[in-house]
Amino acid sequence: MPASVQYEIVLYWSKEDQAFIAEVPELPGCAADGATYQEALANAESVIREWMETARALGRPIPEPRGKLMYA
Repeated sequence: MPASVQYEIVLYWSKEDQAFIAEVPELPGCAADGATYQEALANAESVIREWMETARALGRPIPEPRGKLMYA
């Protein structure tokens, strides 16, 4: 399983943006959006990979995925 899908992704509908928002709480500033739930999720997986590549290039640490962070 790729590391990107091991991070918790919080998906929700934003009425203000008229889009689904996908946030990755463990990676500061890592978020994506999409017109559909599936598109937002796919975009988030791509942005996670880009976030990790950028962190590596800058010599910054990449947090280990912790899995589920909250309970509903």
